[in-house]
Amino acid sequence: MNLPNQQVAPTTETNATEVRNAYPEVVTEVHHWNDKLFSFRTTRNDGLRFENGQFVMVGLVINGKPVMRAYSIASPNYAEHLEFFSIKLEHGRLTSHLQNLQPGDTVWISKKPTGTLLLHDVHQADNLFMLATGTGLAPFMSLIQDPEVYEKFKRVILVHGVRQNNDLAYKDFIEKELPEHEYLGEMIRDQLIYYPTVTREPALHAGRVTEIISSGQLTCDLGLPALNPQTDRAMLCGNPAMLKDSCALLDELGFNISPRIGYPGDYVIERAFVDNG
Repeated sequence: MNLPNQQVAPTTETNATEVRNAYPEVVTEVHHWNDKLFSFRTTRNDGLRFENGQFVMVGLVINGKPVMRAYSIASPNYAEHLEFFSIKLEHGRLTSHLQNLQPGDTVWISKKPTGTLLLHDVHQADNLFMLATGTGLAPFMSLIQDPEVYEKFKRVILVHGVRQNNDLAYKDFIEKELPEHEYLGEMIRDQLIYYPTVTREPALHAGRVTEIISSGQLTCDLGLPALNPQTDRAMLCGNPAMLKDSCALLDELGFNISPRIGYPGDYVIERAFVDNG
């Protein structure tokens, strides 16, 4: 995937201070999806190893002090680069600076990845539903490029809920580029289903993620039976309200959440999700 370079003025020095337990990485590409969302790529230290779905702390040195926030890694663990997907907050302590990155700037990446969106913590089944809102899409971008996902599940359904159509970052990549992937293309074409849903504009699919699940619209549109813990699994990442409501829905249907890392369940959520500032 090629991200167009966006030349923007840097707002702060990023290499003035060494950040403990973090690697300095160089920004190689920046892409602004709209006035609210952007993504960027960096170099990757050879020492960084992670599982698809995990996150790291990403930050800048601002006024001589490191400011770090949790960001899921959007690139697969075999890629030579790292990619991150972020919102823009005008007054955010970090994102107000991070959104002004340009190629050649330095960012800091923590050495120890973590997170609870782990493939081995969901039991094998027929269908895997990946439920995301906003920038909660990021960890699933790495997971849908993981061959193990397609070996473990017959169908992989990626649901991305946003407010407006232009918030559907990565849509063209998912629909047009991934199916032509040199190694995974055939599996992706046969097994990956992309289901974007929009809440504030007319679109092919409309409604909040929780609404399309509870009403049965999602499975009906896909021509699948109603969600069933015997055949389906789920991974969730998004805003706290979506996580709370979706967990309640799945629990009511008889799904069991993975209680912690290393203990598989019928579904997992990213427990550390916060709106980065």
